[in-house]
Amino acid sequence: MDEPTPTRPLRCLVTGATGYIGGRLVPELLAAGHRVRCLARDPGRLRDQPWRPEVEAVAGDVTRPETLHGAFDDIDVAYYLIHSLGTGPGFEALDRHAAQAFAAAARTAGTHRIVYLSGLLPAGVAERDLSAHLRSRAEVGRLLRAGGVPTAELRAAVIIGSGSASFEMLRHLTERLPAMVTPRWVDTRIQPIAVRDVLHYLVGAATLPPDVDRSFDIGGPDVLTYRLMMRHYAEVAGLPPRLIVPVPVLTPALSSHWVGLVTPVPGSLARPLVESLRHEVVCREHDIARWVPDPPGGLTGFDRAVELALRRIQDAQVATRWSSASPPGAPSDPLPTDPDWAGGSLYQDLRRCRVAADPAALWRVVEGVGGENGWYSLPVAWTLRGLLDRLAGGVGLRRGRRDRDRLRVGDALDFWRVEEIEPGRLLRLRAEMRLPGLAWLELRVTPDGDGGALYQQRALFHPHGLAGHLYWWSIAPLHTLVFGAMARNITARAGQPD
Repeated sequence: MDEPTPTRPLRCLVTGATGYIGGRLVPELLAAGHRVRCLARDPGRLRDQPWRPEVEAVAGDVTRPETLHGAFDDIDVAYYLIHSLGTGPGFEALDRHAAQAFAAAARTAGTHRIVYLSGLLPAGVAERDLSAHLRSRAEVGRLLRAGGVPTAELRAAVIIGSGSASFEMLRHLTERLPAMVTPRWVDTRIQPIAVRDVLHYLVGAATLPPDVDRSFDIGGPDVLTYRLMMRHYAEVAGLPPRLIVPVPVLTPALSSHWVGLVTPVPGSLARPLVESLRHEVVCREHDIARWVPDPPGGLTGFDRAVELALRRIQDAQVATRWSSASPPGAPSDPLPTDPDWAGGSLYQDLRRCRVAADPAALWRVVEGVGGENGWYSLPVAWTLRGLLDRLAGGVGLRRGRRDRDRLRVGDALDFWRVEEIEPGRLLRLRAEMRLPGLAWLELRVTPDGDGGALYQQRALFHPHGLAGHLYWWSIAPLHTLVFGAMARNITARAGQPD
């Protein structure tokens, strides 16, 4: 392979393209004239991305080195944008294993550079005293740099952009609580950075000289406490001033539960984010500007970043969200399209209704379920189920929808994920709530040949162990009420004039 030069497009491998940063980086690399290959556990989840026809997608999992053969062929720059945060107590070991496999595959293939987005580390704090999240990020950076391929590790603190976990946490805390008792970390100094500036540096890092093998701190022009960030957010969003009273009794563990209840960020993700705010995270250098000049017009200030993020949310233009990432292992799990005997027991609740309405009208109702539009049956029951999921550390109902009217594969939809969509015909949702098993909800529209349609609604559950079987039978009476009403109300709504 020839050494990459500015005179020809670079061949870039992007991991995490189904996630928040990766999904935004791909179009930026394409706009810069580079060629892109995306590595994903399930490349099918990329199919609805507007840039999908312009990239090559390959299947692979960095936690399974044997699946990486060929993914790095002819690659100049490999972007490492994945982590196992929120997957459980063993995420540090999983991240370590994945980083070593990635670095080894890049070295074997002759890749010229690795670019890794990491977390900004506090000054003067021993690594053993860092949160598990930051400690793992730092370790991954060391492993990648030690792998024999020049590596640029870009370290960022809070990333401000529509859909990021940090921004969602800030936004919902500020909007939902006009007065709040807060933990002490609200007075920790932070140097946030706009997502557009993160992407600028990530793209620029592709052309760093071969002898650059180090970490870089990246941050915006403002250094603020979290308290000031909430106050600035309220001002930009046109909200009344917020009353914020910090108290010493809220530990990171307790405050992460509080964040999990108030915001759409699940407790499993809120806790590491909160723990990372215990220490001051401010850039100690800006050396990246030596090779990658700041964006034209300068770095984006905090207020401007919030303004841009809110505008994209209000215009339903959120390209990716923190909730776009899915847990590992899903490709090997049973699917509702498998035979009844595949993967063990598979319970189902099946409803069929004939509708006099036009199939297109019925489909509009089907595609509009969830979020602000609701689930067309017993709102109290859905709210209670979402609350119970939140208390168990799950995502609950507050993730909402990316777009009020349109769905695409990979979208989060309250505590579901869009696993399959055939416009006008089929919507299949996979549950991401805390359950003793796996669950799907499948909604299907079929023209009946007489101008009407057949509506089929199927809830499926694949139990794990005795607890799974007991769970299904204990809530079966509630399913009769909830899913029966849902089928009736969806079909009735399709017959009403718009």
